[in-house]
Amino acid sequence: MARPGYKPRFGKDMRIKPDVARAPVKQVRVCDSKGCAGEGNFRVPASRDKINEHLWFCLEHARAHNEHWDYFNGMSEAEIEAFRVDAVTGHRPTWPLGRRAARMRNGHDGHPYDDRYGVFADVAEKPRAPERRLLRPQIVALDTLGLEASATLLEIKARYKELVKRFHPDANGGDRGAEERLKQVIKAYGVLRASGLT
Repeated sequence: MARPGYKPRFGKDMRIKPDVARAPVKQVRVCDSKGCAGEGNFRVPASRDKINEHLWFCLEHARAHNEHWDYFNGMSEAEIEAFRVDAVTGHRPTWPLGRRAARMRNGHDGHPYDDRYGVFADVAEKPRAPERRLLRPQIVALDTLGLEASATLLEIKARYKELVKRFHPDANGGDRGAEERLKQVIKAYGVLRASGLT
């Protein structure tokens, strides 16, 4: 309530009155067992098929439920064994190490998909080679060797051997220009080798 003579600045009184301390109202949950009027403080699963749905029992009925609860009731030996094996990985799918990564390096994952409109038809026919990200020194080194950015390991090594033979001082009679070019070729190959491209 506003005191006499009080005029709010913005036309409305926005002050918050402190709450009166009230005793919390305790809600009592009744036991889900038929004919029991006790407090249902203990949660138990409803069934194996509805493991996330729960019943609330009093202590006595929760103990009785747990004594007779058998998760594997009605399952065959093969189903129990399959459950035990899957429990090792938390019932999540697994695959052998390296198999998925190898598929991804090939440019396609091999998983079947429904392409009823033919959007990915050209991609499915010929898998695209994975793109290589190159840094500036690697691009300069490949340019020095006269190769494209998509050059393979064998192409880099073959080109290096060819240029070394061409610019070696013994093949050029001690020509200084050829010697300088040989140094650049060796340096470029060293950069590619250090970066893991060779």
